[in-house]
Amino acid sequence: MNIPTDRLYTESHEWLLLEGEIGTVGITDHAQRELSDVVFVELPAIGTHVQRGEAVATVESVKAASDVYSPVSGEVLEVNEALAREPSLINTDPYGKGWLFRVHVENPAEAPQLKSPEAYGALTADSAKRAS
Repeated sequence: MNIPTDRLYTESHEWLLLEGEIGTVGITDHAQRELSDVVFVELPAIGTHVQRGEAVATVESVKAASDVYSPVSGEVLEVNEALAREPSLINTDPYGKGWLFRVHVENPAEAPQLKSPEAYGALTADSAKRAS
């Protein structure tokens, strides 16, 4: 499974890539595999203030709909407009072109509370073992 080492992760399978005070958010490779073929994405409005752990977006697949939770608190600065036309980018490139939104991080102290790539890898390995 693909777990880039330049990001932080949540137990609910979101990733956060921090670049200064700006955080880019998406769902992990593990999450998109569980969802299967993504057919629709509902993104937050630009300017929305989000709280860490709050449901802020929805990803719908042929199997299910799943909430996406913000890994940090802040203001939504940008959303990935390409997902309206091509939601499958989440499946084909979850860590690149399939990003969901960018947020101005208001409390940088929240980021270290997220999972490291190694801890997230252990979490997904444990869930895979329980599923089999």
